[in-house]
Amino acid sequence: MSSRESHIGRVLAVAVMLLSLCIPLNVSGQTDANMSQYWQTPSRFNPAAIGLTDFLRIRGGGRLQWVGIDNAPQTFSATADMPLKLFGKRIGVGAMFQQESAGLYHTLNVDVQGAYKFKKFGGEWTAGFQIGIFDQSFKGSEVYLPDDDDYHQGSDDAIPTTDIHGTTLDVGFGLWYQHPKFYAGLSGTHLNNPTVTMNSDSGTGGSETGMEKKYQFTAKRTLYFTAGCNIPIKNTLFEIIPSVLVKSDFTFTTGELTARCRYNKFLSAGLGYRFDDAIVVTVAAEIKNFFIGYSYDYATTAINRASSGSHEIVLGYSMKLDLGEKNKHRHKSVRVM
Repeated sequence: MSSRESHIGRVLAVAVMLLSLCIPLNVSGQTDANMSQYWQTPSRFNPAAIGLTDFLRIRGGGRLQWVGIDNAPQTFSATADMPLKLFGKRIGVGAMFQQESAGLYHTLNVDVQGAYKFKKFGGEWTAGFQIGIFDQSFKGSEVYLPDDDDYHQGSDDAIPTTDIHGTTLDVGFGLWYQHPKFYAGLSGTHLNNPTVTMNSDSGTGGSETGMEKKYQFTAKRTLYFTAGCNIPIKNTLFEIIPSVLVKSDFTFTTGELTARCRYNKFLSAGLGYRFDDAIVVTVAAEIKNFFIGYSYDYATTAINRASSGSHEIVLGYSMKLDLGEKNKHRHKSVRVM
């Protein structure tokens, strides 16, 4: 790389990070499920973040949010991606699974992903697309309304009294730019504004008509921006890894800043701040081709009076792939990069 390209890369890295800090964060609120270790599973919210290395990468994580509060959100997600060569062009393929429960609601996302790559401006660009199912369910059979409730009646047709669920098509799109000095991604999930129609037999719900009830839930389009870079500390085995994630459904916006320190590509620890929500502490280890990371969120809002915090763990495995023309079916495991 020429000194001019290196200078441009440094300028762009600074510009991207400053831009991310200038994005207005007016209101915070949860749209898609939060994951504090977002940098480990970027394809969860950006389908272009696949096939970025010469590895088959598998990641799985679980999150217990607001421990101590009954029916608080619980999330499990898994991602897998790898690069391929097709007609002499490099592409990426991947899959994403995510399940979240919050109160009586349960949400399931299952997507397959594909991405096309090309090099420009000193780095690699990726355009990715995903398509899958969005499944929503509600445990109406567990609804409880006390007799002295002044706001609802047991016969309120707006409140399901049986278990209902529905499934619909869901699509997303993303762009990713990978530079030797930094990365940045912009993506959108639920771009078709998927609306789930959940059906229930009202004859079992107390209605005398026996007609079918229909309830609808719409997943809002959600926009994501993420960026980060690696800053080696000269003459040491340490590096500083700052990153940022901003997401908005155009009603609620939240952002997260993280700074991690990694030693010898082996051990790392960091601090993060999610706007008007929590302080995050993270530790992780990379052992050969395995990864394990843990994070703890301490709420900065009044919710900390009822909760002891949120816990999250992410496990990963990476396998080196040989994409050369010779011995193209061979592969071997190496240390996680």
